[in-house]
Amino acid sequence: MEFLELAKNRYSERFFDSKPIEQEKLDRILEAGRVVPTACNYQPQHFFVIRSEEGIAKLKTVTHFHYNVPVMILVCYDMREVWTNLGDRYYRNYNSGEQDASIAATTMMYEAEELGVHTIWIRGFDSKTVVDTFGLPEQMIPVMMLGLGYPNDRAGANAWHFKRRPIEDFVTEL
Repeated sequence: MEFLELAKNRYSERFFDSKPIEQEKLDRILEAGRVVPTACNYQPQHFFVIRSEEGIAKLKTVTHFHYNVPVMILVCYDMREVWTNLGDRYYRNYNSGEQDASIAATTMMYEAEELGVHTIWIRGFDSKTVVDTFGLPEQMIPVMMLGLGYPNDRAGANAWHFKRRPIEDFVTEL
């Protein structure tokens, strides 16, 4: 499938089957997140795979937006590994962590779609609660969660998914 077609057809799944993701597919998805471009190639992204019974039970205490996924990837960045622009007068102490982690998450999302694995991007959680619940090191900053799984019989895109604003709303030539 051509990339633009893949990007247009991918939607946020909310109805997942309990079927586990094959390890080979999960490995490819994680590899896609590993090889992404990052600021100065510092590679601050880190992925925590949540799929055990205990992990999923903890997950359900930190977000209502778990959709009963069989696998959740908690996408973080390591504060010790980020590129920082101290000279930016508009964004004081800007660092690339969220940007780098988001590029990784997006790339994993599209790799999953290519493999027939559905995804949902989740940011409905309190970062401190996630860090405390999963005992993450203090330098790991949660950015988002990427739910992975196969669709169940209720699956499908919401009607509003395919509604897009015109390109003119997004592009301004300077």
